[in-house]
Amino acid sequence: MCDEQHSGVDTRADAASIGRRRLLLAGAGAAAISVSGCLGGGGGGGGGGGEPPAAVTIPETATCEVCGMVIRQHPGPSAEVFYADQQPNGHENPARFDSTWEAYQYEFEKDERGWEDVAFYVTDYSSVDYETYEDGGDTLITRHYEASTFAPATEVTYVVGSEVKGTMGRDLIAFTNEDDAKSFQSEHGGSLTTHDGVTPEVIAGLGM
Repeated sequence: MCDEQHSGVDTRADAASIGRRRLLLAGAGAAAISVSGCLGGGGGGGGGGGEPPAAVTIPETATCEVCGMVIRQHPGPSAEVFYADQQPNGHENPARFDSTWEAYQYEFEKDERGWEDVAFYVTDYSSVDYETYEDGGDTLITRHYEASTFAPATEVTYVVGSEVKGTMGRDLIAFTNEDDAKSFQSEHGGSLTTHDGVTPEVIAGLGM
């Protein structure tokens, strides 16, 4: 995608800059996905009674646990999941992903195998000056991979399946400020949900 990077953000000369705080559009609807689900372990809140590990900056050459693509070379939200007493794909924690929906897909699979997640972090687009831009007929959103840009999955509102895509197609775009999520949804479509509303059925409807 784009080679220029600054403060953990991929940028493009033709990108339309979007501020981290925008006015909530009048009359905007926010239909929440009325499904319930649960994940094993802490889901971002820690496990085993101790403090959860802090988010870390995604290394320059780190690849996605699911698709194998180099995360920092492509657009869209990132995610990290820490597991207790397990090593994802043979390396130290956390497991790393170039899309939020792949992180949930991976987590559902590991949960069935008895893995316990002790921290689940996703890109918080309320905390960054993100950009959207057009590429090949798609509307894409910038990648952010610094530790400071992550928030626990349990503390965000997701915009699900909007017209804005990441590396692996339509995704879950996270905001710790609910008004930011509603504003993004008003402009780009999609539905709103939270961590507890993300089920395998929701994930199955995302991607390419």
